[in-house]
Amino acid sequence: MAELFTAENLVSLISLAAMEIVLGIDNIVFLAILSQRLPAEQQKKARRLGLSLALVMRLALLFTLSTIMRLVDPLFSVLGNPISGRDLVLLGGGLFLIGKAAHEIYAKVEGGEADAPAGRQGTASFAATLIQILALDVVFSLDSVITAVGMARQIWVMVVAMVAAVGVMLVAADGISNFINRHPSMKVLALSFLLLIGVVLVADGLGKHIEKGYIYFAMAFAFLVELVNIRAARKGARAPNP
Repeated sequence: MAELFTAENLVSLISLAAMEIVLGIDNIVFLAILSQRLPAEQQKKARRLGLSLALVMRLALLFTLSTIMRLVDPLFSVLGNPISGRDLVLLGGGLFLIGKAAHEIYAKVEGGEADAPAGRQGTASFAATLIQILALDVVFSLDSVITAVGMARQIWVMVVAMVAAVGVMLVAADGISNFINRHPSMKVLALSFLLLIGVVLVADGLGKHIEKGYIYFAMAFAFLVELVNIRAARKGARAPNP
């Protein structure tokens, strides 16, 4: 037992759990955006089920490491760039995310949701929403598992880190979704994040790796600026007219 809880394993566990939580931000935002098109009484269920499916997907991929490792073997080349099974998954997921985010931004900016009550925008069904969540879970889970394999040696460290990360995501999902619901500008910002993540996935699938640290820094900076804007708007609304 003592051999399991070595300093190396504990450091790997803490580092990997933190990384999994960071990588799960885009997953939570995607869930929040999709669930808003469902009736209010189904939104929480969709988020919880989506995150549960994400955990199942990650654990299933984790226990098929030999298959995951084969996914990085080149299948063919495009303009001199080798394309593997993993690259195809990233390309498909990135294009889907770009298309979905662009569609949602168009609907938001053009006013298609303006007169719809909260939680009932559009005509999305629970099953259709769940299928979209599952499709992106495959992409996010693949990225998560490959990160886990690169950061930890023990399988139990990877499992515990993933379970802990999804647990944090489950706790945070409702709050993030409600916050996006209350602030329309945040929804556009969240969709812009997803558009950016889609571009990163496509670039990664084409062999042009972009460090996600830069992306998350940009996202955090834009989020803080928008928080300042919201606070300034509230302060202006409360100020007495001269």
